[in-house]
Amino acid sequence: MRKLFNGGINLGYYITVEQGVKIYVEDINPGGKKTILFIHGWPLSHRQFEYQFNVLPAMGYRCIGMDWRGFGNSDKPYTGYNYDRMAHDIRVIIGELKLENITLAGHSTGAAIAIRYMSRYQGFGVSKLVLIDAAAPTGFSPEVATTLLTQTLNDRPDMWRGVLDTFFFQYVTESLRVWFMQMGLQAAGWSTAAMIKAIRDENLYSDLAKIAVPTLIIHGIHDKAVPFAKAQEVNKLISNSKLVPLQYSGHGAFYEERDRVNELLIQFIG
Repeated sequence: MRKLFNGGINLGYYITVEQGVKIYVEDINPGGKKTILFIHGWPLSHRQFEYQFNVLPAMGYRCIGMDWRGFGNSDKPYTGYNYDRMAHDIRVIIGELKLENITLAGHSTGAAIAIRYMSRYQGFGVSKLVLIDAAAPTGFSPEVATTLLTQTLNDRPDMWRGVLDTFFFQYVTESLRVWFMQMGLQAAGWSTAAMIKAIRDENLYSDLAKIAVPTLIIHGIHDKAVPFAKAQEVNKLISNSKLVPLQYSGHGAFYEERDRVNELLIQFIG
C-alpha cells in the first residue's frame, strides 16, 4: 500500500490488487467510529459520493471511496472487467486495510458488484449492505448495450452526455452536469466499453439469495436507467432487506435527495 501526500495532507492510497494493477482508495476520517466502503457506478469514480463525504465524516463515520480498475484514478489495464474481478479487488482492499464489521454501500453497477462480493466472499468483513439504484438482478438489455457500445467506440463523450440526459429526475445545474461529464470521461475507453458488456451479461439472481446481512435498498421511483420494479424484485430476493422508495429521484438519488440518503444511512448504520 502506497500513501500519497501533498504538504502533509493525506491524499489517499494506491493498493496493489494484482501484479501491475493498483486501485486508488481515499480514506476520510480513518479514526471514525463506524466504516462505510462506497462503490461507485459506471462510468464514474469515488468522487460521485462527494455529498456523502461532506457530511458523514463530520457525524463520526469513516468513509472509504475506491475507484474501480479502469476508472477514476486507478490503473487502467486492458483486461479484467467483470464482476468477479471487481469483487476480488474489493476483497483485497478490505484485507489490506484490515476492515471489519463495515457497511458496504454501492450505487448502480457498484451495487451489483457489491452483491457479487457478498456472494463470492460470504460478505467477508461486511455486517451491513446498502444498495442505491442497484443495477440488479440484471443490467443493460442487449439492445441498450449494443447502442451504448456503438456510441462508446465512436463518440464516447456524446454517449456519456446522452446517458446523463436521463440520469437525474430533478433539475441540476449545467456546472454539475459538466462535473459529471468530466468524471465519467476520466475512465479509459476500453474499460468503459468492457463494462457495458459485463453489465449486459452478468446475472445476479443466484447471488441475491446468498445475502444474509441486513440490507437497505434505496431507489428513485423515477429511475430511467434501472426501473423501480427491479428494486422491488431485489427486495423480494434478499430476505433481510428493506426497500425505501425516493419520490423525487431518478438514477442519481445519492445527489438528488442527498440529505435523505445521508439520513437513511445514519439511521441504518446506527
